[in-house]
Amino acid sequence: MSRFREDRMWEGLGLQVFLMCLGAVLCSAVAASAPLEHSHRHRLSLHRHRERTGKEGQVLHRSKRGWVWNQFFVIEEYTGPDPVLVGRLHSDVDAGDGNCKYILSGEGAGTIFVIDDKTGNIHATKTLDREEQAQYTLTAQAVDRATNKPLEPPSEFIVKVQDINDNPPEFLHGPYYARVPEMSNVGTSVMQVTATDADDPTYGNSARLVYSILQGQPYFSVEPQTGIIRTALPNMDREARQEYDVVIQAKDMGGHMGGLSGTTEVKITLTDVNDNPPKFPQSVYAMSVSEDKVSGEEVGRLKAKDPDLGENGLVSYRFIEGDGMTVFEITTDTDTREGVIKLRKPVDFETKRAYTLRVEASNTHLDPRFIAWGPYKDTATVKVMVEDADEPPAFMATSYSFEVEENAPDGTVVGRVHAKDTDVANNPVRYMIPRYTDVEQFFSVGPEDGIIKTTRPLDRETLPWHNISVSATEIGGHHQDTKVRVNIKVKDVNDNAPEFATQNEILVCENVSPGKLIETVSAVDKDEMVHRQYFHFSIAPEAVNNQNFSLKDNRDSTASIYVTRRGFSRMTQDVYFLPIEINDNGIPPMSSTNTLTIRVCSCDSKDTILSCNVEPYILPAGLSTGALIAILACIVILLAIVVLFVALRRQKKEPLIVFEEEDIRENIITYDDEGGGEEDTEAFDIATLQNPDGANGFLPRKDIKPDEREREKYKTH
Repeated sequence: MSRFREDRMWEGLGLQVFLMCLGAVLCSAVAASAPLEHSHRHRLSLHRHRERTGKEGQVLHRSKRGWVWNQFFVIEEYTGPDPVLVGRLHSDVDAGDGNCKYILSGEGAGTIFVIDDKTGNIHATKTLDREEQAQYTLTAQAVDRATNKPLEPPSEFIVKVQDINDNPPEFLHGPYYARVPEMSNVGTSVMQVTATDADDPTYGNSARLVYSILQGQPYFSVEPQTGIIRTALPNMDREARQEYDVVIQAKDMGGHMGGLSGTTEVKITLTDVNDNPPKFPQSVYAMSVSEDKVSGEEVGRLKAKDPDLGENGLVSYRFIEGDGMTVFEITTDTDTREGVIKLRKPVDFETKRAYTLRVEASNTHLDPRFIAWGPYKDTATVKVMVEDADEPPAFMATSYSFEVEENAPDGTVVGRVHAKDTDVANNPVRYMIPRYTDVEQFFSVGPEDGIIKTTRPLDRETLPWHNISVSATEIGGHHQDTKVRVNIKVKDVNDNAPEFATQNEILVCENVSPGKLIETVSAVDKDEMVHRQYFHFSIAPEAVNNQNFSLKDNRDSTASIYVTRRGFSRMTQDVYFLPIEINDNGIPPMSSTNTLTIRVCSCDSKDTILSCNVEPYILPAGLSTGALIAILACIVILLAIVVLFVALRRQKKEPLIVFEEEDIRENIITYDDEGGGEEDTEAFDIATLQNPDGANGFLPRKDIKPDEREREKYKTH
């Protein structure tokens, strides 16, 4: 590829050099011919001027003046040693005496383009690139050299840069990535690539591009004018090859020799379609399963290969025939796309030792374009061998249900369970009742025969059902055991006497009328109520002759109590006891005597009970929280008043008490006479002894304390 590009590059450079030389020769020829043309026109202009002059020096009519030049072109990328002559400006007012001065202004004037102010020749001093700027707008003006006054109005002209093929085509968005379905028809569009050329598309063939494919044949092709890539081979298979690297070339000059070119890479990927059916690698699969496996356990796997991708390669499995279709099931593992065979129900080695199944694998998603290539399915045979396992004994039933009458003596046979060893050895079996299923040990089982018996009488009213388990263990094997559920129902025996349903007292008004219904009583029995069983009520024999109440059996297990006399008095008797005998019709029949309590109450005229001796009027046992708080508040207030009163009394009497204490402590009267009992008391005035100053007519003030002199005075006295 690099050698090819290098050859093309040198070929393009040679063509450019040839064109540049040709352009230089043409420019020289134009420049050489321009003065002749200009001088001819100049001379023509002067001749016309003389014809319109009558006498020498007398101007009859002023001739029209104007610019004269050729069309200006400059070939781009010229690299000659001398500046390129663009062209020559000349005005017909220029007499050739050097008084006319040419001035050039505008784009690139003075830098790119320079002018000879005397001759008007314009040269390009730099190499021009059309792709940078295609043309330049300049302004030419002729002025008087001495005064710089314009001889002609300024005029604009354009210098065009003539294009040469100096830019190769470029793919601006490469490399490209494209996808096309596999098995596409020839000519299926893959994508379009587009190259750009910076040369002038309006001049020659420099920008006329032609596309070709350099790499990727014979699988793909490209349209020369549009760059559209298409498939070129039928039945391209993704499973055989998925990716292709295609190289596209764009060449200018219409693809002719000497043109420049550019290339780009296109990575084309074939996308998948469902064009391959699933296929089993082998026709027969052998599997095995132990007979001790439970339902839902996996037996084996098989896989049908499908090289397609995604949903095109999804496979579903199913059984289409075989003797194990009800024993096994097959599902699809979505991660591995395998068919997983599982047990639907346990197998038994002793019953059947092998199964044969036919499995079909098929695609779940079909492509309508390729249905004729089908069928998109495959089949295989699966043989499953059943392996023998040391199994525990098996009971003949999944569970047992027995019945036994309550109160039956211990040792009564309840029923029998039976298990056997299903293995070929057919070892004997031993039975036992696990302790945790019969904690109180109501039952026992024969270790060899499996007969269940009671160990004590049973009471239905205490426990109507006993749910126990019996374990069977194989003797001589691996001591494996199995358990079975045994449900024992205790049958009812009529061993409980009936009694009142409620024990409430009956309240009767003192002024009750004879024949009034005062209560309807009913009974209950702990025994089961069988069909057509009811209770019969009657007054006990010891109370048949009472004159107060009567009973009527309603024949529906209830009885009505009526009053038979008028006028009851609480003062005479406030409570009456009526014994009633209740009988059931069970086998054997049971009866009991229950006492009905009837209390007499005072009522108003509307038979509304006012009071009974049953609940005497009692003050409420407790007080509310608000009442307790109010009582406590009153007590606190009373205590505060008492304390305040005592404090005021003490404050009022304190000076007197202090004075009296001081009198008692300090004013002591002494004498030497011996005491004579009552005589001494009569001989002396006690008041005088307590207050000697009072006897002398001096009474001290009690509201002030005596000072020290007064105290001494009292002492001397």
